[in-house]
Amino acid sequence: MASTVPPAAPQHAESQPPITMFGPDFPYAYDDYLAHPAGLGGVPATEHGTEVAVIGGGLSGLVTAYELMKMGLRPVVYEADQLGGRLRTTGFEGCEAELTAELGAMRFPPSSTALRHYVDLVGLRTRPFPNPLSPATPSTVVDLKGVPHYARTLDDLPEVYRQVAQAWQACLDEGADYQEMNRAIRERDVPRIREIWSRLVERLDDQTFYGFLCAAPSFSSFRHREIFGQVGFGTGGWDTDFPNSILEILRVVYTEADDHHEGIVGGSQQLPLRLWEHVPDKLVHWAAGTSLATLHDGAPRPAVTRLHRTAGNRTTVTDASGDIRTYRAAVFTAQSWMLLSKIECDDSLFPIDHWTAIERTHYMESSKLFVPVDRPFWLDKDPETGRDLMSMTLTDRMTRGTYLLDDGPDKPAVICLSYTWCDDSLKWLPLSGRERMEVMLNSLGEIYPGVDIRGHIIGNPVTVSWEDEPYFMGAFKANLPGHYRYQRRLFTHFVQDRLPADRRGLFLAGDDVSWTAGWAEGAVQTALNAVWGVMTHLGGATDPGNPGPGDVFDEIAPVELPED
Repeated sequence: MASTVPPAAPQHAESQPPITMFGPDFPYAYDDYLAHPAGLGGVPATEHGTEVAVIGGGLSGLVTAYELMKMGLRPVVYEADQLGGRLRTTGFEGCEAELTAELGAMRFPPSSTALRHYVDLVGLRTRPFPNPLSPATPSTVVDLKGVPHYARTLDDLPEVYRQVAQAWQACLDEGADYQEMNRAIRERDVPRIREIWSRLVERLDDQTFYGFLCAAPSFSSFRHREIFGQVGFGTGGWDTDFPNSILEILRVVYTEADDHHEGIVGGSQQLPLRLWEHVPDKLVHWAAGTSLATLHDGAPRPAVTRLHRTAGNRTTVTDASGDIRTYRAAVFTAQSWMLLSKIECDDSLFPIDHWTAIERTHYMESSKLFVPVDRPFWLDKDPETGRDLMSMTLTDRMTRGTYLLDDGPDKPAVICLSYTWCDDSLKWLPLSGRERMEVMLNSLGEIYPGVDIRGHIIGNPVTVSWEDEPYFMGAFKANLPGHYRYQRRLFTHFVQDRLPADRRGLFLAGDDVSWTAGWAEGAVQTALNAVWGVMTHLGGATDPGNPGPGDVFDEIAPVELPED
């Protein structure tokens, strides 16, 4: 069980197919597309070696570049900061131990099957992540309104927590057809998924997460809603999501994106870095041994400073070195707000409706702070209670979520002292890393008054506030009520046959144009969409036995809401 509020689905037999991120908005089997022996498709031999700009060296950009390279095209990757984007793993200054902190993505659900394809491709290992009350977590403390509760399972918590769990399950079943959608996604029943989701999108597009809870008879109690906001489901409290569209939340729970998480051993940034160096087994046009790194002489191009249209429906890219290059096709995978602020852009890059959608994109703030410690002292037993000295902690104090990460009882370890979102993240913004650490240690000292956390710290803290990162300006997209139409425009941009001819050839990708905000699976899926778009733009096609996302688009396109 991954949370203090368990998933609403009943226990399923082992013989039933697993939940994957198959829909609900675009029920396409990206995992099957990747696994098919025919590959993703190809371009005419006359296009081999054609340069394609890939702007952004995060996971989406590198998946895009890797697959275009395999087709015989020459991706030119631009990166303003460091390869990996929000897959960012760092060490600790002043600490001899080889410890790491995940400043961005640090846990991934098994339902991310397209992501898993690349994790396996580059030979990475994963292990269970210690979420609240998960089997990988020795113990959890829920501290609300100054009262801590120690638990190993949900049954160890007071009865009100089980009432909240039951209320959430009833809320989903009564208001969102949870059981039916769960079954349809497991069985990849496209007509049923589309029927259920189309009805819900039309009814719930203008509804907040909090409004959805308030409308449910099972959540008539404010106390229950307050506890649910602090403790939530999956990875902890969700009150920071209360203003967002309920559709964003349903996408997460339907696909079990917030359950049964695993972390990448050694750090998530290894995935994009290994993909950069990886030599494909099957490679068109390029010599054996070719990788993205060799095509770029070891380093990507620097930050893009200008994008504009030029004659012949080309995209011309200027980078920070002053280099100007013109491309027949380009893919923009960086956070879309960059197009509004950091990059000088022509209005002609996109139709006006797409510019409006980019401008209306809403980003969530997020902050983390990690410290290295000499050993996992939290596994010591309190001599009076027999309990773990310290636990994974959910609280309404400033720290909100505290995670304990170790590789064994006799090795140095890491504490994520605080993981926060939105307003909670903004509270930390004016403080330095050391100031943040002191406030966090004081808060945790109220919960664990006899535990000397400071005495175990062996290096300097590392911290991040994603809203303050100049090339991100937020952690990830999260639609507000009424934003469905904007999101549809961004996601479907890869199918360009309905766009004016002078607005084609530049494709959007990245998790902020996906339906699954903040999940690496969305970065991979939209990268594969963009690969299909570039391929067809240059006259290529998929194998008839393995149709791509654009080939079946008309059959499974996201529901279109009226605009008049």
